[in-house]
Amino acid sequence: MTTTTTSPLTAADRCDRCGAQAYVRVVLANGELLFCAHHARAHAPAFTDVATLVQDETDRLLEEHGAGANAR
Repeated sequence: MTTTTTSPLTAADRCDRCGAQAYVRVVLANGELLFCAHHARAHAPAFTDVATLVQDETDRLLEEHGAGANAR
């Protein structure tokens, strides 16, 4: 049995697609990908079935940045 432990994502962790702060880590059999919330949602159909772990910390966006002026 393999146990995967991951540390919390920090401001130094950047999205592999656009360079924004990463809030999602996708662990695959041969490595990992980091995504901002936007790109994690956009690419979820491609990684959901092949990921061994998805570490989703997008809930921190509300904690760190609030709901924003356009939230309803």
